Amino acid sequence: MQEPNFWDNMKQAQEITQEAKFLKDRVEGVSGFISTASDLEVLIEMCMEEEDEELFKEINLELEALNRAVENLRIEVLLSGEYDKNNALLDLHTGAGGTDAQDWTEMLLRMYTRWADAKGFKVETLDMLQGDEAGIKSVTLKITGEFAYGYLKAEKGIHRLVRISPFNANGKRQTSFASVEVLPELTQNQDIAIRPEDLKIDTYRSSGAGGQHVNKTESAIRITHIPTGIVVQCQNERSQFSNKDTAMAMLKAKLVELKERAHKDKIEDLTGELKDIGWGSQIRSYVFQPYTMVKDHRTGAEAGNVDAVMDGDIDLFINEYLKQNKGATQ
Repeated sequence: MQEPNFWDNMKQAQEITQEAKFLKDRVEGVSGFISTASDLEVLIEMCMEEEDEELFKEINLELEALNRAVENLRIEVLLSGEYDKNNALLDLHTGAGGTDAQDWTEMLLRMYTRWADAKGFKVETLDMLQGDEAGIKSVTLKITGEFAYGYLKAEKGIHRLVRISPFNANGKRQTSFASVEVLPELTQNQDIAIRPEDLKIDTYRSSGAGGQHVNKTESAIRITHIPTGIVVQCQNERSQFSNKDTAMAMLKAKLVELKERAHKDKIEDLTGELKDIGWGSQIRSYVFQPYTMVKDHRTGAEAGNVDAVMDGDIDLFINEYLKQNKGATQ
């Protein structure tokens, strides 16, 4: 009878240890900024006395690096929401545009994967549905790292692509859409209870990579939350039990996020009519032809190098959103 309490206490102790490390790292980071700034003051005085051009260039590089580090810390200070420090569950879904939209969804998958890699975050594919001819119809990623949800929540919404489609025989310009949903992975202290009678659980055969195991056992799991109609599924693990645990974590994240957006007191108050609350028009446009530009329609932030953006350089848009919304707790 005591074993579950023991493991719960262990998990809570681990979370406290992680929080202590986080605070310690931040204090040391600020101390490092002060020390660097002091060193640069000395170098500036030397540079002025000696009129050393090489030293001047070195000081400029150090100042730029310090400014970036301070700006990153300033953004993290804005991330004060309940779930901001959590890992993130990222859902991409194809919208209007046919095969071109499926290709666009895969391009976004690559963009977010590269962004996460640059941040040092771990990326794990939980579920993926391939497109009919090219690209993907949908994919769910788990992105593990400090403030992964806090950053990525800025990406929620519809993303619009404008380009000359490689799938259009007439070479015409085409507009395609894909949706991005971002959810926090809940920690032990944030866990919620879901009534078993509100769940419909189905098993099916996995369709992804996995060697001889694939398609021989019904290890993939699909869970439907009956009151809201929300469906989650997972097939990346070999074990049905592991897939079920992961799918349940995804469902809880969706329900918590929906509860916050709907301003409901309890999960039990959620119904199907609330499922799509707050889903609006595109938040960002990516134009490849006749000119190149990426524009965020919420903040006005723009970038002309669309190739760099598609390679994961999206911090401009994320940071501007967070600054204008002062962290945007949800």
